[in-house]
Amino acid sequence: MMSLVLTLVAQRDATTLDAATIALACEVMEATENATLLSPEEAVDIPCPATATERLPALRAALEGRAIDAVLTHQASRRKRLLVSDMDSTIVANETLDDLATHAGIGEKIAAITTRSMNGEMDFATALRERVALLKGFPASLLEKAWKDVTLNEGAKTLVQTMRTHGTHTALVSGGFTFFTSRVAGLCGFDEDHANTLLVDDAQGILTGETGHPVLGPETKLALLDRLAAKHGIPTAETLAIGDGANDLPMLKKAGLGLAFHAKPVVRKAIAAQINQTSLRTALFAQGYPATAFSGT
Repeated sequence: MMSLVLTLVAQRDATTLDAATIALACEVMEATENATLLSPEEAVDIPCPATATERLPALRAALEGRAIDAVLTHQASRRKRLLVSDMDSTIVANETLDDLATHAGIGEKIAAITTRSMNGEMDFATALRERVALLKGFPASLLEKAWKDVTLNEGAKTLVQTMRTHGTHTALVSGGFTFFTSRVAGLCGFDEDHANTLLVDDAQGILTGETGHPVLGPETKLALLDRLAAKHGIPTAETLAIGDGANDLPMLKKAGLGLAFHAKPVVRKAIAAQINQTSLRTALFAQGYPATAFSGT
């Protein structure tokens, strides 16, 4: 009995998904049913037996060096009704706090703390406090300069707008700051956004080096997933979470489908469903959406 679906997606700028690759995947995964085309030379669905999970590492090894992702999901509840996504290095290509620090001339110092936090080597709240404290006294105008550097990752708008078109509630959540999440949410079309508040001394026009309380961290992201699912009457199986850092792990593990997007090593070790080569379009293909159903492209 087929109960799983393997989605193969090629990085469009680097390669194409050819018949030989599809045949290889079918052989490794012991799939006997025909593949369903999702996007010509880019993406297919391959029904797989329930035992396919144990063969996924072998398939990834066979595809190593090729710009192709392989995501294994359950056939049931593939179309998710709730999306909760991280922002930095997920929806946007940036680490916005690091960009802010760069404009302040202390980029390397803050980026080093960010790296330790995202790799799970440092408590998130502590790392945030230490980084923000280093910004004390810098002009608040640096926020606007950092905003000009922000770039959406490929497929970000398409992901959000396609899912909303099909009735999904979408939320952007970040351990960063509302200054950025509110703008990114507006660009992509998220229903809501949540982040930390970076405090500003309006009289002097400078950053205070503090954030509002409580700090939004890993457990807050998980709590948001649970709260929104309950509010909208959505079973956990029909939820999707996407992120890249250690502070995303609780929500990635809890969601019906947790996708590690170009993630840090600690996340790749913990989360089976991974996008390592391709764009956020893959999050749609993994739900069985054909490219013809995409919105916001």
